[in-house]
Amino acid sequence: MKTDILIIGSGCAGLYCALNLPKDKNIVIITKGGLEQSDSFLAQGGMCMLRNDKDFESYFEDTMKAGHYENNKESVEIMLNSSKDVLLDLLIYGVEFQREKDGSLSFTKEGGHSEKRILFHKDITGKEVTSKLLARVKELSNVTLIEYCAMLDIVCKDNVCYGAVVRDKDGKIHTISANYTVLACGGIGGLYKHSTNFKQLTGDGVAIALEHGIELENVNYVQIHPTTLYTEEKEERSFLISESVRGEGAVLYNAKMERFVNELLPRDLLTEKIYEQMEKDNMPHVWLSMENIPDEEIATHFPNIVKHCKEKGYDVFNECIPVVPAQHYFMGGIKVNSSSHTSMEQLYAIGETACNGVHGRNRLASNSLLESLVFAKRAAKEMSKQFDGTSCNDEFVENVDLTKYADGEALAEKYKELVLKEIERLNEKSCTIQ
Repeated sequence: MKTDILIIGSGCAGLYCALNLPKDKNIVIITKGGLEQSDSFLAQGGMCMLRNDKDFESYFEDTMKAGHYENNKESVEIMLNSSKDVLLDLLIYGVEFQREKDGSLSFTKEGGHSEKRILFHKDITGKEVTSKLLARVKELSNVTLIEYCAMLDIVCKDNVCYGAVVRDKDGKIHTISANYTVLACGGIGGLYKHSTNFKQLTGDGVAIALEHGIELENVNYVQIHPTTLYTEEKEERSFLISESVRGEGAVLYNAKMERFVNELLPRDLLTEKIYEQMEKDNMPHVWLSMENIPDEEIATHFPNIVKHCKEKGYDVFNECIPVVPAQHYFMGGIKVNSSSHTSMEQLYAIGETACNGVHGRNRLASNSLLESLVFAKRAAKEMSKQFDGTSCNDEFVENVDLTKYADGEALAEKYKELVLKEIERLNEKSCTIQ
């Protein structure tokens, strides 16, 4: 198969990138699972935006503080200043955010934020945004969407990427030749026992980057979400109890039903406090109460959470629910510049698999959707401008030895080990430096 631009991943970053590419270029989007099995669909809380110039300093500081000031300042500035442009695009695509009675946009507040600056759609903002992007992409005649097609490797020579090796839903292994390849293949949650991520998101992009010497950054910066619903059942993934719940007034209790922490601490700090309390109580969870939130607000803002908790036997209107931290987000990844270009020519990385430095050591709540969209569009614009300077190498791609990819389980295990060992190595290095 040959195309102009190959996008690996169908989350909000990959879809938005496709929507901003020239309509005269052939684009193929492949996704490891189904089109709706990306973490973008799972984002509950919302999407941040810079409401006005007066909020710039405060928003910038909140993002930097959450990231322990290890953020890339240029990237943070770009994200903040691009937020209104992204919002206008989303509204044109038909995304519906919550509005006030006068028709103006509603904003909420979450942990780590000093102001209300988060747009939302009930408690399924990610689904609202990503489903509308997907619908718009499906209208494009120049885009081909392929489900259940996994990237096994990239095809590269002399530090230039010419496409990828993939396995389709029928198990056939083949290559896709492309002038540009965009890695939008998500995070690493599938490598963990407890994660809010879909299980098929196993850091394939990071593993392949390690294989080919592509620069990485902060691969050991892994975020744990403080509040997921505790269950003794073995589930596909941990169910998130959104940051917005605490932003609207929910409180955390220990085993004695005593409040023990400021619920609006940044995620990493709150997670530490919860683990400490769990150890003190000798309990596998703490308790979350929505008693301070009006019933109407709970029903309208968090219907998905209400429904899921009810299915698990909890009435959030009248009782506490057990919550526990779980792996949630990947701040590190494939190192990219402000246009999402990697250290390899003709290869871009966007979304959670990329690291542009926005998040630093710890991501501020509801910055992920915005960051993914801002830098996906920047990648698309740069590829559009520079496409004529690219080259393809069809003969080289066609002659790739595909036999080494035949054992899928062995390859998956190899990639998993590569990523986890790199995380372990960097953690050990960090401890040594400290």
